[in-house]
Amino acid sequence: MEKILEILKSIRSDVDFEKEDKLIDNGILDSFDIVSIVGELCDEFDITVTTDDLDPENFNSAKAIFELVERILDEA
Repeated sequence: MEKILEILKSIRSDVDFEKEDKLIDNGILDSFDIVSIVGELCDEFDITVTTDDLDPENFNSAKAIFELVERILDEA
């Protein structure tokens, strides 16, 4: 989780990712942010995020992103 928080803060240092749980619903993250996050996750964890994974619910909070990464790693 710590590495995911580092990635998120490197992309949007103005957001409190530890408290915010409606990153997509409240328009805090835009599509460019999501593309940047996905790219960093793929590089850091050596995973592939598919178009099916690009569900807004998977990016609404740091916890949701962490769970997405865990699920992808478990399926590998």
